[in-house]
Amino acid sequence: MAGGLVVDGVCGGVWRPEAGRLVYGMQLPVQSQSTLFAESWEAAAGPVELVAIARAADRYGFAYIACCEHLAIPRRLAEAMSTVWYDPVATLAHLAAVTERVRLLSHVAVAGLKHPLVTAKQYATLDRLSGGRLILGVGAGHVAEEFDVLGVDFERRGAVLDEAMDALKVALGPEEFPEFTGERFAFEGLGQAPRPVQMPRPPLWVGGSSPAAVRRAAVRGDGWLPQGDRRAELPGQIGKLRRLRTAAGVDTPAVIGAITEPLYVGEPGWEVGRRTLSGAPERIAQSLREYRAMGVDQIQVRFRSRGCDELRDQMAAFGTDVAPLLNG
Repeated sequence: MAGGLVVDGVCGGVWRPEAGRLVYGMQLPVQSQSTLFAESWEAAAGPVELVAIARAADRYGFAYIACCEHLAIPRRLAEAMSTVWYDPVATLAHLAAVTERVRLLSHVAVAGLKHPLVTAKQYATLDRLSGGRLILGVGAGHVAEEFDVLGVDFERRGAVLDEAMDALKVALGPEEFPEFTGERFAFEGLGQAPRPVQMPRPPLWVGGSSPAAVRRAAVRGDGWLPQGDRRAELPGQIGKLRRLRTAAGVDTPAVIGAITEPLYVGEPGWEVGRRTLSGAPERIAQSLREYRAMGVDQIQVRFRSRGCDELRDQMAAFGTDVAPLLNG
């Protein structure tokens, strides 16, 4: 156990946080630059800043760093979303080489855009290169043009993702020659190595807050990554997920996530926005403990900042002064 993290089961199993403890991770800046969340300094940043931030996450007890996937942004969305979206496999593999402990999360990979054997090859290799630190987060996707250009049916993307997840559980499992037969994907007699370090397979988390995404996380996922849920909405969503999971006969608990409000540890001295949670460490920790009380296992935090150095200072302050109070 390190930082509240354990492997489920005496003889191994899918990784999950220690029961009853709240852990914290973060979506990396720079790698995705939507106007909804990117800070102004990120536009001029790149690999140097990503490495510095990943190393800070490693140093200050972050459970994971995350990178999102978009293949290509159509002109109709480019002004709001930008076209800056780093490839998650390449980015996380690069950062695996400069970190030791922090886990590597795709939040999220649009798994339905690729054949499951392609996804399995990429992420099994990432798990091997990182010494078993992969968390594969998947989602259905929302940009129709990305599906159209690859000849994938956008309207059926949910069903495609469901089958892709079933196939990935096999393809990322212990067998060198996995076998799977579905409506869209089928394979047998085809070996893939290197195998993942994590056995029986790396954890598979599901992103999204739509009814279909919550059901997918309940029935097929090892964890749930909500998107856009406010605090008041989370208890109902968590209750629904747990009921669906029980009804489906899944007896292992899902790792429940939440994306917190923007944070700033201390008094900012500049305009950080009315929704930003700021102030003394105890004030921030007291507020974040509410997530644990409603059944959340891991929180994804995002700090307001005016530059890479300020972001690293915020990460240090959180890891040193706030994190020890989260599970008091």
